[in-house]
Amino acid sequence: MTDREDDSHEFSEGDGFDELYDEFDLDPPELGVDPGKVDPVDSRVVSDTLDAENIGSDEVDATELLDVGLNYMQINRYEQATDAFDRTAQFAEDDRLEQEAWVNKGVAHAELEEYDAAIGAYREALRIDGDSDHAATAETNLAYALWEFGETSEALEHAERAVEIDERFAEGWFNRAFFLSERGLSEEALHCIDNAVRLGLRNAKVLEEKAEILEELGEYDEAEEIADEANEMRERAEQRVMEERQEMQGQNVGGAGTQQDQQSNTQPRHTPEDPSVDVTDPGPAPKDDDREWELE
Repeated sequence: MTDREDDSHEFSEGDGFDELYDEFDLDPPELGVDPGKVDPVDSRVVSDTLDAENIGSDEVDATELLDVGLNYMQINRYEQATDAFDRTAQFAEDDRLEQEAWVNKGVAHAELEEYDAAIGAYREALRIDGDSDHAATAETNLAYALWEFGETSEALEHAERAVEIDERFAEGWFNRAFFLSERGLSEEALHCIDNAVRLGLRNAKVLEEKAEILEELGEYDEAEEIADEANEMRERAEQRVMEERQEMQGQNVGGAGTQQDQQSNTQPRHTPEDPSVDVTDPGPAPKDDDREWELE
């Protein structure tokens, strides 16, 4: 056996890149920062440096910033979305736009399960205007965040407030039905969920909740019919999703397509075609000191 003269091997180092590449970012160009002046590991640098003292409100399009936040929400980058919505609220000169930004910021925090921060954002939105259509959304979202945070009694109060502001808010009626059902007030919950259905909110989740309420009331036959309808609706929805995925896989990469309408991450409205649809209010839940229904 002979010794190998040289065990080393010189690997190619390549030619490198001809020029630098820009990092991925959805932010508008006027919000760019000089990396030589900030710490690149500071994730809060934008909100810390781009304040009203450095950039005037007239130099920033707050509506565009809101769209940036919604784009981040669509790709599940919720932390970046909270920053974008925070800056939207900071630069917005219109109270309605500022309120919408706070509501969406709350939604982004809720997606991160940061319910304390979500509650604060919703309360800030309500501070701006407690009677607008955004206020109804803020109230029902606040109710959900409070429920997740363990403040179940206060959650029901805000769910009731949401439909007081807008009695045609279908999602508000559904959320109120859920909280009433959890508290054992099934008859009142049935009134609320029927309102949601009459206002156009009819999907598998809503029907499943209605079936559970009917079971609590002993209406087993009707509950079974509603549950079967919910299962059929869910199966059809799953089939549509599969078909859409197959269509997307069959499209050529880079082919032209249509961009879906971007909507605020606040609760969507379901307005019935017939504006004469009646809703019934079972009245506020009784206030008592019984807390056995609260989450552990």
